[in-house]
Amino acid sequence: MYTFIHYDRTIRNKMIKTNLTVISNFIFLGFTHYPKVESTIFVLCLLMYLVTLLGNSILISVTILDSSLHTPMYFFLSNLSLLDIWYTSSALTPMLANFVSGRTTISFSGCATQMYFSLAMGSTECVLLSMMAYDRYVAICNPLRYPIVMNNRVCVQIAAGSWVTGCLTALVETVSVLHQSLCGNIIIDHFTCEILAVLKLVCVDTSRVQLIMLIISVFLLPMPMLLICISYVFILYNILRISSVRARSKAISTCAAHLMVVVLFYGTALSMYLKPSAVDSQEIDKFMALVYAGLTPMLNPIIYSLRNKEVKEAVKKLLTRNSLCSLLIHSSK
Repeated sequence: MYTFIHYDRTIRNKMIKTNLTVISNFIFLGFTHYPKVESTIFVLCLLMYLVTLLGNSILISVTILDSSLHTPMYFFLSNLSLLDIWYTSSALTPMLANFVSGRTTISFSGCATQMYFSLAMGSTECVLLSMMAYDRYVAICNPLRYPIVMNNRVCVQIAAGSWVTGCLTALVETVSVLHQSLCGNIIIDHFTCEILAVLKLVCVDTSRVQLIMLIISVFLLPMPMLLICISYVFILYNILRISSVRARSKAISTCAAHLMVVVLFYGTALSMYLKPSAVDSQEIDKFMALVYAGLTPMLNPIIYSLRNKEVKEAVKKLLTRNSLCSLLIHSSK
């Protein structure tokens, strides 16, 4: 009996050792099921990535360079833009690079890194969007106390708390999944190391990991959404009480931009991570991941720019300043 138990433990140890040493690379299937549209998907993803970089970089630049935008709302908005750049880069850059090089592989450490940063940036954005709703609540419902409540120290603490929460939850999820035995499964039916796609490679019971992911998903999706809904109930009530048409339209404009971003972000996130288990189509998941990783970060700066006069004026000032500088340089030559 002792010999059998010892032999069984030896076999298990060998399996775990094999799992950790043999799997050095993963293979992406990507969109190989659609060979006729792979080039089109590549071009669209490249355009989304470039527009995301350009739009969010401009938004970060104007919030830093224009002193009139040194307010809590634009401080959080610049954090949101940084998150979008980082998230899109971690999700789309490897796919674009693999398409150009013709490779479809990624190392185990590269997959772990990609999974971690994608989860960390997405999780941080969940928390940050709810904090931005709280900022709008204080600004509209308690305008006299707004400078006191949302001072520089509080804003930095809120932003830091969002980043720390996102990074820690991402670390827990990444370690929980990649610590499982994969038994030599290396083919990922996705274009990135998306956590649910990697979880399907696990050859042991995943109920514990799924429970951890469910708890974190509830903490990062429904709970922040509830805070956002409560904030906007009070915001709407106070907006309706504003007598000035100009002040009311300004409040609606800033809140509408934030609400559009929230609906776009949480809509795609909920459809990906809190969908019923009966609905399991990997191909739909891939295209939803494209929307989540490419389209949403691309639209965020566009939404805030189109719906916000202050941002548009700041961009015009920045462009005018650069054009004047270039004219002075050319004239001096």
